[in-house]
Amino acid sequence: MGVPTDDAVLIQKGKKAGDPHVITVNCPDKHGLGCDICRVILDFGLYITKGDVSTDGIWCYMVFWVVPHSSSPFVRWPSLKNRLQSLCPSCSVTFYFNGQPSNSSASPVYLLKFFCLDRKGLLHDVTQVLSELELSIQKVKVTTTPDGRVLDLFFITDNMELLHTKERQDDTYKQLNAVLGESCISCELKLAGPEYECHQGISSLSPSIEEELFRFELSDKETRSQALSPDMARLKKANVVVDNTLSPAHTLLQILCVDHKGLFYDVLRTLKDCNIKIAYGRFSLNSNGYRDLDLFIQQNDGKKIVDPDKQDGLCSRLRMEMLHPLRVIISNRGPDTELLVANPVELSGTGRPRVFYDITLALKSLGICIFSAEIGRHSSSEREWEVYRFLLDENCRFKFSSTVARNEIVDKVRRLLMGW
Repeated sequence: MGVPTDDAVLIQKGKKAGDPHVITVNCPDKHGLGCDICRVILDFGLYITKGDVSTDGIWCYMVFWVVPHSSSPFVRWPSLKNRLQSLCPSCSVTFYFNGQPSNSSASPVYLLKFFCLDRKGLLHDVTQVLSELELSIQKVKVTTTPDGRVLDLFFITDNMELLHTKERQDDTYKQLNAVLGESCISCELKLAGPEYECHQGISSLSPSIEEELFRFELSDKETRSQALSPDMARLKKANVVVDNTLSPAHTLLQILCVDHKGLFYDVLRTLKDCNIKIAYGRFSLNSNGYRDLDLFIQQNDGKKIVDPDKQDGLCSRLRMEMLHPLRVIISNRGPDTELLVANPVELSGTGRPRVFYDITLALKSLGICIFSAEIGRHSSSEREWEVYRFLLDENCRFKFSSTVARNEIVDKVRRLLMGW
């Protein structure tokens, strides 16, 4: 007989405007659950102001204080609760004996295809509608024709698992038509076929672009298009300290770094991929743009991390993931100008949420039209990356041959992605 799970996730709204909302998760534990919770919170456009996580290896208790990001104030709170609830392992006897919940089948992939007249901000407006409908973008292929029309292919999954119903499909058409208006020539939604597999990869990258985009970390003398603007020089600093003296059973990991959107997700996904278990963690409030994180951790075998090489390796990996969770560069692709953004994919195969949303929002705010766009996976440096490629339309106020203009675009995209 299972234990009721209706209260596994509780959401307490802030008492007045500006107050944080409190999300409480109280359920059986599983490896990486904290990471999965933080990913969904990020996916709903929420910023974690502080948090507490604790577990005895069987049961976990997490509390997160969250506020909506200014770029995405609309939040479907009931849907958020349902999504978080679905992550919680079943509170049943089976869980305790097996140690793992049963695996659910993968969500079906649908192809959304529309043909319409092009305009500035179109791609982001469509992306925003899909986000508000809780339709996750898996792959994208966008092509602009010489006569100013655009053919967009969105491969999407439904977080609500209702896209097979006519009511859900009609609602999707209605919301899209409200954005596309009379410029829409045709719009079609159907289950994706073999064409989805054809769009899994991306166009080949030149060796120089690959080296610049996926390098282990940026050097202090970095002068190329990933270079940080002067006021962001402090972002190249992150302090990670390992202490084995305060607990007989756990290693204390103390982190001090500059805050950014998705920071807790980046830390927890790194520990998840490294098979590190968190017994207790506290994320402090933002203090002058910096965050303190205290994490009591163990290896997967339940032991402390005492090997100096393992300590150094973990600290180095955390610094890299905190300082450069997203790579942003501009390059030439033949006669065209291309914006590339890359982020590491979790070992589970899950990519970072809302990246496409933020990139298209940044380009829309700059008044830059997108000639073509694609999302794909690329393996480099013994890991998988999600790569976003945008060919930029020259018909805008930016002269792409100018280094100043290119740096302005990179800076705007990076700041929006990082929440600065």
